[in-house]
Amino acid sequence: MIVRVLPLPSPICSHTLSLRTAPLPVPFWICSGRRFCRSTAASGSGDSAEVSGRKWANLVAQRKEKIKLPEYIDGHGRAFCFSEFLRQQSGVEALLNTRALQGFESLGSNAYRCTLQKIRFLNFEVAPVLDLRVIPTREYCTVEMISCKFNGSEAMKRQNDHFSAFMRNHITWEVHCSEPFLEVDVNLSVSLEVYTKPFSLLPVSAVETPGNLLMQGLMDRLVPLFADQLLKDYGTWVEQQLQLFS
Repeated sequence: MIVRVLPLPSPICSHTLSLRTAPLPVPFWICSGRRFCRSTAASGSGDSAEVSGRKWANLVAQRKEKIKLPEYIDGHGRAFCFSEFLRQQSGVEALLNTRALQGFESLGSNAYRCTLQKIRFLNFEVAPVLDLRVIPTREYCTVEMISCKFNGSEAMKRQNDHFSAFMRNHITWEVHCSEPFLEVDVNLSVSLEVYTKPFSLLPVSAVETPGNLLMQGLMDRLVPLFADQLLKDYGTWVEQQLQLFS
């Protein structure tokens, strides 16, 4: 089986990752898009599945991170709202980590197309393209993956038929308590077709076990970084508002 490295949408607030010093691959989002159809055919526990005689390995990872939410007060004694920040363009760009993208465009209706930086793998060059929908409310924020595909050579484009992905990035916050906090909850599921020898002759667990460990390791590292950077971007936005109205 050919090992394919799938870029993890940095996508986490139900957001995407936003790191100034070390840009992360884009978004951590709620992904319920057309490319998830094969994953949902499998059991929700992450067990392998055969669809129309094709063997699929299902990889899953989940990470929840809670972090203290700073309280900011304006010159009139009024508190800034984190939800207001997420409804601004700067908040959306922080969620989708646009600084780390090769391309970014609005599709309307809170949907955005994010083109990640090109990745070189062996003799191939691929540019992952993600369509995401950001859904901010007063109580939470989610990012939905509408679709995910690879752009590049014809060989790389054909790989779009051999994987599907689901991701749910959900952020909530609580301010009416003694210690306000922000909580990020990310769930990621990826299905890969196992179709090349010798891997197609082995149990699917030979792919799922190391694959799950790799994805979980990435989630454990990236989600805390994302949460921390999101709050830094929030602080920057607050400073800009104070300067604007001072």
